[in-house]
Order: sequence, then C-alpha cells, then structure tokens
Amino acid sequence: MLISVYIPLAVTAVLTVLAPRLSRRLAPRSAAWALACAALVTTVGWTGSLALLAFTAVAQIPQVAAEGHWSIPALRAEDPVHLAVAVAGALVLAVGGVSLILAAARQAHHLLWARRECARMPGDSELTVVDDDTPQAFALPGAPGRIVVSRGMLRCLADEEREALLAHERAHLRSRHHLFQTLWRLTAAANPLLRPLADAGGFALERWADEEAAAQVGSRRIVARAVGRAALASSSHASRTPTLAVTGGPVPQRVQALLAPPPPRRTLPIAGGALLLALCCAGLANAASDSDQMLDDAQRVLCAASITHTSGAPRPEGFHHGQDVCCERRIRGERAERHE
Repeated sequence: MLISVYIPLAVTAVLTVLAPRLSRRLAPRSAAWALACAALVTTVGWTGSLALLAFTAVAQIPQVAAEGHWSIPALRAEDPVHLAVAVAGALVLAVGGVSLILAAARQAHHLLWARRECARMPGDSELTVVDDDTPQAFALPGAPGRIVVSRGMLRCLADEEREALLAHERAHLRSRHHLFQTLWRLTAAANPLLRPLADAGGFALERWADEEAAAQVGSRRIVARAVGRAALASSSHASRTPTLAVTGGPVPQRVQALLAPPPPRRTLPIAGGALLLALCCAGLANAASDSDQMLDDAQRVLCAASITHTSGAPRPEGFHHGQDVCCERRIRGERAERHE
C-alpha cells in the first residue's frame, strides 16, 4: 500500500498533462470517448486512493477501532501512511465531495432549464428561428432537442454556410454531446486536476461536430467558413450562449483543422492511455487489498490479545468489553477453514 495507493494519483497527474495534447492528434470522436473514459476511471482511482489514505487515520480512532474489532497499536505499527498525509487526504476528499454535490446540482438545473426551453418553443420542428438581431446559434438538449438560430446569425451566412451551421448543431444533438460535458464537469468538480482534460473535451466535441458537418455538407472548406464567420459575427455581442454552439472552443484551431485533411486514426495514443488507466485500476485494487490485509492482521492481534487476557493478562490498548465474542467467532471460523 505504501506505493500502490499513490499510483492512481500519479496516473491522474500524468493524464492531466498528456491527455489534452494527445487528444488533438486523435480523430475528434475517438478523442472525446478517450477523454471521457480517462476522466471516469481516474476520478474513481483518485477518490478511492484518497479514501484509503483517509481511512488509515479514521481507523485509529478508538470508537472506530472498537466497532471494527482491531488493535490500534497493531494498525499503527503496520500503517505506512503518515498521519499528516492521511488527514490531508481526508480534507481533499471532503472538499471534492462538496464540490461534486454543488456541480451536480448546477448540471441538473441546467438540463432542466434546457428541457423547459425546448418545451416552450413553438412548433414541433427541430429548428427554431429566433427574431433577434444578435448573432447566435446553439443546440438545446431535450426530448427532443432543439436547434436555436437567430435571424441575425442567418443574415451573416450564405446558404451553404447555413447548412453547415445546422449540420454542426444537429451533430451535437444526435451524438448527445451534453452527456459528455456533464461527465467532464462532474469529474473536474471532484478532482480539480481534471479541469484541463475537461477543457480539451469541450474542444474535441466541437471538432467532432465540425467533422460530422463536413461529411454531411461534403466540403470541409464550407464548414470552416461557416465556423469562422459565425465566430466573427458573435464576437462583438456579449451573450450567454450555451456551450453546445458552433462558436465554441478555440475557433482558429478548428478552422485550421478543417482546412487540413481529415485526421487519421491513431491507435498508439489510445493504447498508451489504456495502459495508464489499467495501471490506475491495478494500483487501486492492490492498495485496497493491502488495506484489507492490514485490518485483518490488526484484528488477529486483538483476538490473540483476547485469548491472553482470558488467562489473566491485562487488557491490551484498544480492547473493549464485548470483543471476546467476536474473537471467539473468528477463531472458530479459522479452525473450521483449517479442518476443511
């Protein structure tokens, strides 16, 4: 546990640095899925490691040790984690938990707002044109989702560019990109180290929609012009447009990618990321196993001390009245296992 408990934390730090860079070299759809898997797995590993670190301190509280029926001195002797590290892990875990709850509430409020807005819009068609001179276009997830475009945005684009814009927003809805965003925001709330990964994920979603639009329109250059003109038109107007919009992400990089050939499929970065995630899971599993073994050994010490106490020796530290029954059951169980 001395090393394995820190492996998920180290893997999270490495992926935080490498994932945004590697995701730009992957096909956007593959990058989005890879970043989603990385965020989910590393958050589980991060939370599990912090919980194991924090438990090493909590387990030494007399009341907890009494309920768990283990010896505090034995646990303290086998525990390789410094008390200050365990307390710091507990504080980080608590802050992350509160942040996650707040982020979940915000995401739920945002999704409910989007559904209400979709329900209020007239008509049953997917496209809703708003009589507003402010250039804006975005996708609202709902049941079904809606594409909202202002007349000001439509006046800024040519016919073929309008088609590209609608194809871009339609790709957001069809691929349910808001679920990816929700995952990244929640994991970044639980683990602040994942915020760069969440930003890279947002860019991957916009690139994914760009590529889908280019495939539907049949011209990467038209989509590039639509993205550039839409961004220029909306840049001079302060708006609170939702993030599933054609103007989202670093627009110059998106335009440059659209003017280049389609990104090739790469397997090496995905294989490397999968290896790191497997290492994260293995480290967490090994740390959990070591922690369980440590508690089991501490319980054995207390049971042995209980037997010594019955022969007249003084009670050991951490031993409480009523634990004789637990130790006796444990000894009987071990004898039955040896007999079998």
